[in-house]
Amino acid sequence: MRSVTLRRLGLTGAMLAAGLLVGSVPALAEPNTGVAGLGSASFVKNDTTITVPPQASCDVDSGPSVVTTGVVTQTGIKFGGGTATCNRTVVDPENDVSTTKSEALGKNFELSALVSAGGPRVKLTGYKATCTGTQGQTSAGWGVNGLSGLTGLPNPIPSGYVHEVKKGAKLLATITFGEFVTTPEDGTIALTALHFRFQPDSAITGEVVLGTASCGPTP
Repeated sequence: MRSVTLRRLGLTGAMLAAGLLVGSVPALAEPNTGVAGLGSASFVKNDTTITVPPQASCDVDSGPSVVTTGVVTQTGIKFGGGTATCNRTVVDPENDVSTTKSEALGKNFELSALVSAGGPRVKLTGYKATCTGTQGQTSAGWGVNGLSGLTGLPNPIPSGYVHEVKKGAKLLATITFGEFVTTPEDGTIALTALHFRFQPDSAITGEVVLGTASCGPTP
């Protein structure tokens, strides 16, 4: 069994949320050598489909290695831009030993789609997802800062924590922090920093994904 670690990140700001977990959950269907991205959105509100395609996607093997995007605004949502970086570093040329690092750094995200349903305006000044692969080991981390609009969150927020966004008794959405999947047999990790899922009481269907990174051990 390979070693898999999800670690705490050193982000600072008005609110720091990160997780630390060592263990395993159900396996990934297709392990990735090293990819990262700022996120995406797809939801339907008032019979209108809102789509933000994957932002700043990088790949260790096929490239690009560095991608930077600017502000993207759609009805009810704003991605403030950021950078994704995927690199492979040769640490022992004679024996073909290398390490990989896949990282997404996003900023100034805002979700206003829930306001009309009586929900909060959720803002983040920054978010991060990173995944590193070495011989026989993988590690991944996530974090957010400048988080506003949500109350009752633990601090720090543990990986896998699901926050319910409510208006009275109505469940408008869930937000999963540090959502990850590992393959214990080969040590692959797929990580999402924040995953918004709209619920029926919001009259919105769909989801928003922020900060993704995936990697596996190097040979």
